[in-house]
Amino acid sequence: MLCDGDGKSPPFGQALEGDKAPASAHKMMDNEVFVNFLLYSTILVIKMYLVAVITGQVRLRKKAFANPEDALKHGGLQFCRTDPDVERCRRAHGNDLENILPFLFLGSIYSFLNPDPFIAWLHFFIFFVGRIIHTVAYLVKLKAPIRSVAYTVAQVPCVSMALQILWEVVKL
Repeated sequence: MLCDGDGKSPPFGQALEGDKAPASAHKMMDNEVFVNFLLYSTILVIKMYLVAVITGQVRLRKKAFANPEDALKHGGLQFCRTDPDVERCRRAHGNDLENILPFLFLGSIYSFLNPDPFIAWLHFFIFFVGRIIHTVAYLVKLKAPIRSVAYTVAQVPCVSMALQILWEVVKL
């Protein structure tokens, strides 16, 4: 048990003086698979934020606002309207939400099943690349079937992780 200078344990979740993080966080960061998962998942979350910002910028440029108060601030109620480019950005963002959020759950659990580090990295990397290509294809209107192929490729590691998680649960 970890103790501070007077023999008492630190409160739950707190590190000893001089430690940068609790011991449990150090242990998690020793897990190579989990660190790889954190890298790719954090970049994907940042990408989701960027797509949201892009959506807002396209709204401003096209003067296509979803709410009357925003339209009034930017020229009048006639700008409370839809626009195909704004809707494309919104669909790209919605697709991210539908796919990246499950990846965050599956990848975090999968990281603690003691998978082979290279195979785990491959799962995370394939998903990451698929989602990046999917977003680029959506936003710059690349020819079909690039977007749908990227979507499908990114689903393969998620299905694999889900099946491995289920296998571990059923084995218990």
